Amino acid sequence: MYTKRYEDYSLPGGGLDLNEDKIVGMSRELNEETGAIDICNIKFFGIYEEYRPWYKSDFDIQHMISYCYTCDINKELGVSKLEPYEINNGMKPVWINIHDAISHNENTMVTSEKKGMSIERETFLLKLIAKQFNLKELDDLRVMNAV
Repeated sequence: MYTKRYEDYSLPGGGLDLNEDKIVGMSRELNEETGAIDICNIKFFGIYEEYRPWYKSDFDIQHMISYCYTCDINKELGVSKLEPYEINNGMKPVWINIHDAISHNENTMVTSEKKGMSIERETFLLKLIAKQFNLKELDDLRVMNAV
């Protein structure tokens, strides 16, 4: 996912609904954000746990646990169903070489004052995916991941 407001690439994902199964939630979020269809071959990839400052006055720190998965999807994406805030942020699904996304995010972290709070996590996960799947500089990763 590319987000114009934050000038970054991220993995599709989001929060689980109350009592929602993690795999069901991953598939729902993937479909909503990208329009992905024919989601199959879902495999657990890992867990990313973080604590970070929270911007709302009722809490100081946010504790977030991200359950990450890999899967296969149809190369042709259907229609995404983005939330209004995602549309306002200029979020859109794109196919991009994973190394280009990592490089872009690293540049954004150094040069942009607009960077979002999740760019460090997303860049870490992109690097981990590239390493885990032994993706070379010219490989084009066409797999969507994460919740």
